[in-house]
Amino acid sequence: MKPIPKIRPGDVLEMKKTHPCGKSSFEVMRVGSDVRIVCLGCGRDVTVPRLKLEKSIKKIVPAEEKQ
Repeated sequence: MKPIPKIRPGDVLEMKKTHPCGKSSFEVMRVGSDVRIVCLGCGRDVTVPRLKLEKSIKKIVPAEEKQ
């Protein structure tokens, strides 16, 4: 069983698939049973169920390392 990824507001998520704008990076805005993310390319706001999001994450860049 895979461990549950620790996702916090401010983290940047690298996704397996790209957004239609061409970027694959999203910033986490809100965490709960649904996760609100914002595309770093076009600024589109997306709310995704947590389980679906966890399956599509390639890499998590913590907020501390982002700066």
